[in-house]
Amino acid sequence: MPNQRPLNIPVLIGTVRKGRASAHAARFLVEQLGARNGVVTELIDIAEFRLPVDDAGEAIKNKEMAEKINSADGLVLVVPEYNHSFPGLLKHVLDSHLMEYIHKAVGIAGVAAGPFGGARVIENCLAPMRELGLVTIFFDVNFSNVFKVFDGSGRLLDTAFVRRTQKFLNELIWMATTLRYGREHVPLPEGQG
Repeated sequence: MPNQRPLNIPVLIGTVRKGRASAHAARFLVEQLGARNGVVTELIDIAEFRLPVDDAGEAIKNKEMAEKINSADGLVLVVPEYNHSFPGLLKHVLDSHLMEYIHKAVGIAGVAAGPFGGARVIENCLAPMRELGLVTIFFDVNFSNVFKVFDGSGRLLDTAFVRRTQKFLNELIWMATTLRYGREHVPLPEGQG
């Protein structure tokens, strides 16, 4: 499936909290994706989007974010685990866009201060991703004990994450490539889409 246009796979930080360690993980993933041939990426920080909280969906859609997601072939969500789930503001942001996600690949990177590396947050993200029309890959990246993975400035302390991330990115790139081919060449059945 040769295509001259590079895959566009942005990385979205799923929290706005001050001192968020997930920002380090997101920048690391942008760096890893950016080093791949045929892939372009950027960091999407939901802290930069001011969405009202007194409405939902299309009524609060952020035009800039909608354009970024619409032009994306896939997406990486970097999601911290808060109380065994994901941040409510991330859900609000994701729900403000709908058609932009359909038939696009998503990889989820869980971030946690504890030893489970966001495994519970990844599990909690799967149903909403499906409902939004995103196709989840079956590899995850889990940043367990995140404060031992990155120092306070975001420098990677555990270089094993470079290797661990490769399988995740390989699958995401394959799925994004396959789904882009499908979106561009395979018509949907009558009455769908």
